[in-house]
Amino acid sequence: MEHKKFKTEVSQLLQLIIHSLYSNKEIFLRELVSNSSDAIDKLKYLSLTDEKLKDYDFDPRIDLEFVAGENATLTIKDNGVGMSHAELEDNLGTIASSGTKKFLSNLSDDQKKDSNLIGQFGVGFYSAFMVASSVDVISRRAGEELAYKWTSTGEGSYTIEEATRDEQGSTIIIHLNEEGDMYANRWEIEQLIKKYSDYVSCPIYLSYDDETADKKEKDADGNPVKHVEHKVEQINSSTALWRQPKSSLTDEDYNSFYKNTNSDSEDPLFYLHTKAEGATEYTTMFFIPAKAPFDMNYADYRPGVKLYVKRVYITDDEKELLPTYLRFVRGVIDSEDLPLNVSREILQQNRVMSNLRTASVKKLLSEFKKISDNNPELYATFIKQYNRPLKEGLYSDYANRDDLLELIRFKSSTQEGYVSLASYKERMSEGQKSIYYITGGKEETLKMSPLLEAYKKKGFEVLIMAEDIDDFIIGSVGTYKELPLKAINKSGAVDDLKDAEDKEKIESVEDKEIVAKIKEALKEEVKDVVASTRLTDSPAIVVVDENDPTVQMQMMLKQMGQTDFPESKPILEVNCESDLVKKIGSSDDLEYIADLSEVLLGQAMLAQGVMPKDPIQFTKKLNSLLAR
Repeated sequence: MEHKKFKTEVSQLLQLIIHSLYSNKEIFLRELVSNSSDAIDKLKYLSLTDEKLKDYDFDPRIDLEFVAGENATLTIKDNGVGMSHAELEDNLGTIASSGTKKFLSNLSDDQKKDSNLIGQFGVGFYSAFMVASSVDVISRRAGEELAYKWTSTGEGSYTIEEATRDEQGSTIIIHLNEEGDMYANRWEIEQLIKKYSDYVSCPIYLSYDDETADKKEKDADGNPVKHVEHKVEQINSSTALWRQPKSSLTDEDYNSFYKNTNSDSEDPLFYLHTKAEGATEYTTMFFIPAKAPFDMNYADYRPGVKLYVKRVYITDDEKELLPTYLRFVRGVIDSEDLPLNVSREILQQNRVMSNLRTASVKKLLSEFKKISDNNPELYATFIKQYNRPLKEGLYSDYANRDDLLELIRFKSSTQEGYVSLASYKERMSEGQKSIYYITGGKEETLKMSPLLEAYKKKGFEVLIMAEDIDDFIIGSVGTYKELPLKAINKSGAVDDLKDAEDKEKIESVEDKEIVAKIKEALKEEVKDVVASTRLTDSPAIVVVDENDPTVQMQMMLKQMGQTDFPESKPILEVNCESDLVKKIGSSDDLEYIADLSEVLLGQAMLAQGVMPKDPIQFTKKLNSLLAR
């Protein structure tokens, strides 16, 4: 017998489940039955595609059995693919997803008490320990002769030893604790299966002893003789919900299916059920979770869509089924036209899959648009969770860019909440020729930016783009309905503010001597120094040349390890009407001019949410000026 310790993250997960999900302990049965169903689906697939298991003959089923009393147990048995010795260790002793590890390590104490949050990644097999004093797993991998027994109390370690099992599959024996002995009950088990697992595509059987009294047959005392009959009954309907007509299904049917198949305790925000017939036949059932999946922004996110071919499960781990920016979608795709032995390479190249994917994306985006038009409150909830991935689509899905531009939302300098580009266009001031936006930094910082001063004065609304990807994606868009999108933290947008009066003002106000002094003082630190026509209160701002990446984007690229791009220097715009700037023009002290110019540049950088290149030197010069 081998004695092993759980990996740290498994122990952490077990503690989290046992102490945070106590009120939802009944979901353990849902999780274990779901695992058994997945194991059966995988064996069905392997029997069609794996040469070693080709034409493997088995009758798919899940069996439940209980023993009530002092040593109560509940047994869940399947004849699915089973697990080898190594797989028992890998699947039950460690957590493979680094996304889950990160999620667990970053949970706050309050979040650890939120069972809805835990449900996002699925408690899986470990949920058994909510109702168990110990758990045994006896498993035999399909195609192998040996079986192995895994045993644990859930308190930090487990054992593995050789065992016997007549056929492939897994048997989970839960030794119920005091809180769990209520589940050694026929009525309780039937209710939970109906509630959580009625949709499971293979039959679920419950074994139990049925005691009846025969009134015609009396014992010596004249009492009816009791007979015990052992019965085995199917307790689920075993129908594929997505194959049923929409007209026969209720919201409750859809919501229950979603929660049961996605380990989520909340109803989805909304769902979309489509059946297509004709050249390509397929059925899709898509759900949008109420809360973004915990791993949505991790590179190793787990896809949420399962692929079936003619009701045969193929995979739930294929990222090609939907584009990356729709990775939050959950559900099922069932095709009539794909080959049963479809591989990852075939999925990427197959014309049928390509058409199915294209149609699915169109359907989803169309549904999003319909909700945005007809149910703004629901759409606001949706956008709060999924605005960011939709924005990624602008960069990665050129074919659907126009549709996505109608769906994404931004914060605004003049409006509360999120606004669309379409609503911005409707509010545009007379004579306004561009859509203005500002990127780089937090929303609060951007809304206070000196760059907004002149636009507010003109009555121009500015979109606040505070997400780190905005610089990347908006720059690639260029226009919206023939209106150019212009970043006000770039030099080109300032031209839109100049009317005849402003141009006249430039000639009379621009103090060439001041600009020359500052330019000489800063030398190689800036690309240029110019007199600003858009500042009214602030002494200076930094912008970048129209074709250069913003200062924030340059910082982000460096943080990502990209250093092979030419560094772009900022342009310093100075307000020659500012008392601070005028001091430069009136001074001949070169050291004073140099210190004041450095502080002007540093303050302008800070106002954009960017730290000066040399914070210590900046502080020294600021202190020197204050001392004067």
